[in-house]
Amino acid sequence: MTINVKKANQFGKMLVLVLLLVVAGIVIYKYYQNKPGSFLGAPAEYQLNYMPADYDMNIDMEDALAIISNPERYRREFNQLVYDINTSVLRHVGKRMGLSDSLQQAVIKEYEANHHPYLRTLYYNDFIRLRDTTANLYETWYDNEGGSATKALDEITSKYTCYLINQVMATVIQTKEGAIYAKGKDLDTPCGIAMAEVLGPMMARMQERASIDDFGRARGLLQEKVEKVIAELATMEVRDKKGINKQMQTKIWGINVSSSDLEITAISILKVGFRLNDYFDVKLNSKAGIVTVTLPEPVILSHEVYPKIEKLDIGWMREVGSVNFNESFNALRKEFRREALESNILDRSEQQAVELMNTMFGPLVKSINNKFELKVEFRKNTGSEVLPEDALNG
Repeated sequence: MTINVKKANQFGKMLVLVLLLVVAGIVIYKYYQNKPGSFLGAPAEYQLNYMPADYDMNIDMEDALAIISNPERYRREFNQLVYDINTSVLRHVGKRMGLSDSLQQAVIKEYEANHHPYLRTLYYNDFIRLRDTTANLYETWYDNEGGSATKALDEITSKYTCYLINQVMATVIQTKEGAIYAKGKDLDTPCGIAMAEVLGPMMARMQERASIDDFGRARGLLQEKVEKVIAELATMEVRDKKGINKQMQTKIWGINVSSSDLEITAISILKVGFRLNDYFDVKLNSKAGIVTVTLPEPVILSHEVYPKIEKLDIGWMREVGSVNFNESFNALRKEFRREALESNILDRSEQQAVELMNTMFGPLVKSINNKFELKVEFRKNTGSEVLPEDALNG
């Protein structure tokens, strides 16, 4: 058999060339497959180079405390405070993650466009739910107005910050199945950075300022006599009694050598109704034959708490010296209000108001025209933004 050496050499060269092209193709594919945003399909894991960065706290604590102490009055400022807190968190996390300037700008734009509109409403609604703003006078008296508001804000920011960080970063930074790889010193998750390096110091500083302000307000609360005209309609009254028992012990080498017993009871008289000087409106629709009376939302009009020390047995080591009586009294007051609000007292107050308005204005409406009817409505403060379905599941 005759072998054509020339053709065999050409075939061998072509085979080697094909193999080299295949190897080169595999290398190129593997290289670009791991680059974020490449033309070869899905984004890859994003590798971060963590950078040291100091948190720039650009929030005025005095203004912030004034806003959270009266959020209904400063609703617009409250929304701006939410924006300032969240964007400061995002900026610091972006710096620590070593994001480029363009990516950091994209992070802020993503927050402004898709997250701030509903988060400001969530923050406000949750804050009002946690923070009983009708109790400001009592909180001031117990040196706790600003402290209580700061605690509520801390709880809310802790609730939503990790969700915010994850949603924004996952949108702006291309990742593969949400995986982000990091290198550098002091590594932590973006959520951990936000909580430890931003919210922690911010809330600690706000709490410190609140303690100073609360002390000053409590000392000057009743230095001047205040008189003002009020127009209130009380429809419900709740009376209750509660107590606190506390035992303090001093032990040496595990042996109880002294103990003190403290028992405090208190009665509560809480009235719920409507502040008519805030809002009250009567409208007549002669065509429909309806007279509409509109009342404001029901609130706690007054809350009187009368504490009494039932038992005070002090041991020879005088452990009772460490007890803060103000905290005990204020804890009882908060529990009275919490139970009252959870018992649907506000809804029952509205029902009683409807009956009372019919009793007061019903005969007057019928005297105008026997076919006229009385309708009672309540002014509601509602937000237009809603939370996405995955807001608390992300």
